Amino acid sequence: MTLARSEQIDLNATPYYHVMNRCVRRSFLCGFDELTQKDYSHRKAWIVDRLKYLSDIFAIKICAYAIMSNHYHVVLYVEDKQAEAWSEAEIIRRWASIFPKDAEENKHLKQKIQLWKERLTSISWFMRCLNEKIARDVNGEDDTAGRFWEGRFKSQALLDEGALLSAMVYVDLNPVRAGIVQKPEESEFTSIYERIQYISKQLKINKPKSIKQLKREKADIYNSLAQPKSLVPFADISKHHSHVIDFKLIDYLELVDYTGRVIREDKEAGSIPEHLAPILSRLQFEPQNWISLVKNLSKSFAHAVGSEILLLNFGKEVRKGLKGITQAKKLYSSIHA
Repeated sequence: MTLARSEQIDLNATPYYHVMNRCVRRSFLCGFDELTQKDYSHRKAWIVDRLKYLSDIFAIKICAYAIMSNHYHVVLYVEDKQAEAWSEAEIIRRWASIFPKDAEENKHLKQKIQLWKERLTSISWFMRCLNEKIARDVNGEDDTAGRFWEGRFKSQALLDEGALLSAMVYVDLNPVRAGIVQKPEESEFTSIYERIQYISKQLKINKPKSIKQLKREKADIYNSLAQPKSLVPFADISKHHSHVIDFKLIDYLELVDYTGRVIREDKEAGSIPEHLAPILSRLQFEPQNWISLVKNLSKSFAHAVGSEILLLNFGKEVRKGLKGITQAKKLYSSIHA
């Protein structure tokens, strides 16, 4: 049974969520459509631009994204404490950036301002403002009407560090897993591509290096590099941010590279490579369990991802049995061994 959206998203359980939506009939309406022989790839940039625009307005930030030809994935972080510091004028300004008429007509009503504040921390409203704008633009371009998206977006609560990183890696590797590209640094319209491009420009590299080549740079150089403002940064950034992902950027890049190579070559993971030992050991995953988690994130889990105990607790909160309990017990086995 499908959970109500309000039951799928519980900020008391986690501020991190993996969301996904598909084009109607799963048609390639953001890529090359074989049926019509038309190329709609430019629409991927529309989605990326809209995502970044909305993340500047909402108290919701982007950890990872991948825009594919017939669907997209985003990992979001809800920074609800940020909204607590907003003045009424700030809330009105932000709401007016999306709904100018509504803001102008109701800016003197305190109950409306409080409602806007709540909506500006809502993933449902974030997704609504994303999907409706893209659908209108597409219908305008095609001079048509009707639905562009298949239906309501799907979401997964990411209940622990392992769930967060596996969802980010899963999203960043979508083009690799689909066989569209061979390497993460070639996968345009993904957050991993944006992060690598951003690093390469600062290192004054005309052609982005591979992740392995980037690793050869002095490790401490990453502490002095800026990271994309549109993405939640990793912890080795030197400048102050209200929130960071508590892993080093280069470690994450290596984790993506290692996982992508194993998945692409369709081979079982063996021992933990020496350079990845710290990150996988911290997450307490055996290599084969990590690969299985990333490969089957959407198949093995439905509304939430995490260890067995966290899934059980989340299920109690939403008062539903959740898919993935048995799989979590297996994949997280090293934690309880």
